[in-house]
Amino acid sequence: MVKINAIYTRTGDNGTTGLVRGPRRSKHDLRVEAYGTVEEANATIGVARLSTSAMPELDLVLGRVQNDLFDVGSDLATPGADDPDAPYPTLRVRPVQTEWLEHQIDHFNADIAPLRSFVLPGGTPLAAALHVSRTVCRRAERLAAALREAESETNPEALRYLNRLSDLIFVLGRVANEKGQKDVLWVPGQHGDVKKGG
Repeated sequence: MVKINAIYTRTGDNGTTGLVRGPRRSKHDLRVEAYGTVEEANATIGVARLSTSAMPELDLVLGRVQNDLFDVGSDLATPGADDPDAPYPTLRVRPVQTEWLEHQIDHFNADIAPLRSFVLPGGTPLAAALHVSRTVCRRAERLAAALREAESETNPEALRYLNRLSDLIFVLGRVANEKGQKDVLWVPGQHGDVKKGG
């Protein structure tokens, strides 16, 4: 169990931060950016959940996602290969967590009409909030991908989880838009023809 006594330690006043292990790093280090953006995605999901009172099944899914995102953050905050002799096991994202996301995608997407165009962020307040979460999750995924290129021992399952999570959040956004009935669809070139008075 995690135990946190001090809210401030002053150790980061020089612009560095501590990871789960290893030397301190700059607060703008790529690894710190990656797990910090995972935390940001988690916070946006918390905001979205303020609008899920009428959708308890969706709220339960998002609650589990928030917990798993702490696992992702811990994974990304733990550089280097796993040490079997460490005093406690390294927390890594596992395939079963990503597979659960896939099951949720299949479940929620089963009775939504196929898309005819790309979806614009909007519709209901919950759907709009989920679109914000999805885009932050995509940014976390991009940073995790860059981190994996820079530090090859980075767990590929963390990247896979973030990729699948943004897909799930997209589907949940459509669910929140009355299963796609309130989706706002992109109309390509709608305002690009000056001859039409646009």
